[in-house]
Amino acid sequence: MDPRLIIRGIHLRLRPKLSDAIGAKAERLLRHEDHLVLLRIDLEHDQTREPGQAFVARGYIEIRGPDLVASVSAAEASTAIDLLVAKLDALLRRRHERRIRRRTDPRARKPGPRREKSK
Repeated sequence: MDPRLIIRGIHLRLRPKLSDAIGAKAERLLRHEDHLVLLRIDLEHDQTREPGQAFVARGYIEIRGPDLVASVSAAEASTAIDLLVAKLDALLRRRHERRIRRRTDPRARKPGPRREKSK
């Protein structure tokens, strides 16, 4: 498993099989971006929620610039992880597209106010 990946279970014990499955799905996100500093995935089992919302998966991506955060709830742990990885993937793609557009679109660059040279 990649050292940039942290997987935690909150109010549940992560079995090795589930932890390996989360790691395999998260590898997709790590391949996306070379500058990804850290990816933390928290899986929480909350018994006080509705039965269809019992598992909450939260993802934190530390990257240059603002961090990306996503949260998803589902009835089963594997479903919550799948939805979370898809949501984080969409956030990374959107961030990448915005960076490229800002770099290549001439309208995106707004010239600042001109400074007068002091004599």
